[in-house]
Amino acid sequence: MSFYSLRNAGGEVSPGRVNGDAMCGIIERVCVEVKKVYDACMQQERFENITLCVDKVKPKCPPPDLPLSFVSCKSVSAKGKIKDFKITHLTNREHFARVQATVVIPIEVVFTDNEGHEYVGRGEICIHKDVIMFVPEDSIIPFELDNLVSAICVSGTYIGNNCFNITVCVTVILKIVAEVNLLIPAYGFCRIPPCEEFSENVCDEFFGLPIFPPQLEDLD
Repeated sequence: MSFYSLRNAGGEVSPGRVNGDAMCGIIERVCVEVKKVYDACMQQERFENITLCVDKVKPKCPPPDLPLSFVSCKSVSAKGKIKDFKITHLTNREHFARVQATVVIPIEVVFTDNEGHEYVGRGEICIHKDVIMFVPEDSIIPFELDNLVSAICVSGTYIGNNCFNITVCVTVILKIVAEVNLLIPAYGFCRIPPCEEFSENVCDEFFGLPIFPPQLEDLD
């Protein structure tokens, strides 16, 4: 059984929706170490004529027979790499700053060769961001710029040298975060239920049927 199995649904010491008084059952104040988000913003954009070159092509044998044909591509990680991070505090907006960075998004490309064999290669696209965000004052524990990314290609064309010209839709979420010790109310430790083994019991549906056919009065 998991936290969300039918037997555990709605348990007082299991995750889930709160029914009734949310304060009922809180027994302690707990200090937890978490990554606190001080500010966050999201941008969704469509980019055209992006050159994406791939390597680490699989399978290695046989080598692709040119020309190549684009099939699809998408991001392969929910987190990109941050490069060229720069903060410029704004003189006309206290506690806010201009945040500049390049987010490098790993991309997986599926393509076929002239013989119809399918291959997969890896590449990267770089998205420059220049936004305004709340930036906390300096402290012993430093803050950092974190991110979440997602990308999917609309179309692509092979242009030679293992490179494609693509049109891609990109979502980038930027976050100002810091590792902090946070005091929160708690209901105590979770009770971890035993795992429920998967089995295909073909009789369950049959055994769940009523013994006798329902009469008209039972159908209301």
